[in-house]
Amino acid sequence: MQNIVVGYIPTPQGVAALEAAVNLARLTGGRVTVVNTGHNGNYADPAFATAQDMDTIDLQLANAEIPHEVRQPTEGRSAADEILVVAGEVGADLIVIGVRRRSPVGKLVTGSTAQQILLDAECAVLAVKASDA
Repeated sequence: MQNIVVGYIPTPQGVAALEAAVNLARLTGGRVTVVNTGHNGNYADPAFATAQDMDTIDLQLANAEIPHEVRQPTEGRSAADEILVVAGEVGADLIVIGVRRRSPVGKLVTGSTAQQILLDAECAVLAVKASDA
């Protein structure tokens, strides 16, 4: 596994996805590309990580001596589209995403970033849940 793309948002699910990607990169000698964007590139969206968060991730990966890149695209695409575009650009072997439990009604009414990535990715996708602890 050479190229791992991780969709990161500043939530327990995003942290779990990042941790899984880092652990896999350590095991395989892979490269990690972290992708964070707000809803349709919106800087004010809570999913858009702060510069401090992104700097911390960059430092964490550098200290772990993991080859990496941290991206925060603002082209106005959905988060799923951004992750899929980046995966194509870097030739991803794996996309890692965090998932959360949703009610059956929530699954019906709203679209799902995770679902789009799972269905449209041209590589393997690892979906991880945050620990309940």
